[in-house]
Amino acid sequence: MLKSIIKGTGHFVPENVVTNEDLAKRMSTTDEWITERTGIKERHHRANRNDSEITTAYLGCKASEMAMKNAAITAQEIDHIIFATLSSDYFFPGNGVLLQEMLGCRTIGALDVRNQCSGFVYAMSVANAFIKSGLYKNILVVGAEIHSFGLDFSDAGRGISVIFGDGAGAVVLSASEDENAGDILAVNLHSEGKYAEELCTKFPGSKFGWSDRMHLEPEAVTDHEIYPIMNGNFVFKHAVTRFPETIAEALADAGKSVEDLDLFIPHQANLRISQFVQQKLGLPDEKVFNNIQKYGNTTAASIPLALSEAVEQGRLKRGDLLCMSAFGSGFTWGSVLLNY
Repeated sequence: MLKSIIKGTGHFVPENVVTNEDLAKRMSTTDEWITERTGIKERHHRANRNDSEITTAYLGCKASEMAMKNAAITAQEIDHIIFATLSSDYFFPGNGVLLQEMLGCRTIGALDVRNQCSGFVYAMSVANAFIKSGLYKNILVVGAEIHSFGLDFSDAGRGISVIFGDGAGAVVLSASEDENAGDILAVNLHSEGKYAEELCTKFPGSKFGWSDRMHLEPEAVTDHEIYPIMNGNFVFKHAVTRFPETIAEALADAGKSVEDLDLFIPHQANLRISQFVQQKLGLPDEKVFNNIQKYGNTTAASIPLALSEAVEQGRLKRGDLLCMSAFGSGFTWGSVLLNY
């Protein structure tokens, strides 16, 4: 029976570090205010907001190169790409094909996933199904974001703009018949679309118009539409409910308990959410990995970026039971439980 194993992990962030103090120079905020509400101390942004070279696909490429190197495979051995992002280089096409070209892969399939904060979990579920069906052997699963180009750094947008950062993470998910190898044990995915506008960016979109409004009446396109909007308290309350539910579901499906977990990597949305879920599950600090303090919320990139760092730091070892869970815009949420 085929298993899905993570052969290699990688991550990449722009060099430019933006601290809370840096943001305080651009809007009415403080390091204390940001830290208390989010746990974030700094994040990475590309140096030039309008840089056409340092793109989401570029970050994904760099993370992928690291993942392939750690997996000891070449781009020619990758037979499928799944790219999760909300910040594609183009409105269309998606970033999967851009990554295929950047890496010099064969004319393999490239799939894009738009599930925002849950994007990497959704992408891993698809990759796992492809692997276990026997369709592909080595799948590159990538989460990458450049948020900094589309944030409102005025006082009106500070509640959101202080949260997000740029970055990328990637894994090589491969097929294995080795009985001693790890495997993905359980996956669950959920959605609740009635809350779509509690966390979203409305424009551009077919619901809110396109060419007529952009060219004929640009003054009618409001900041409320073009910048992300979030009902923070509402999102928080749902997140701290759904996180434990999806984790419990994954553990039950695999016949495991919370005590069996070696490491939990939550989507890095807000340190307060992660700590609330940790406390609810009764997990000690050594079994939870957070890096939002230095990267902020990198949406689809947050879990693979954290996963790569956890491996790099020796926090995750072969044979460990790992749970990766996410909640975000949509609302969507889910978990992937695996033996690493």
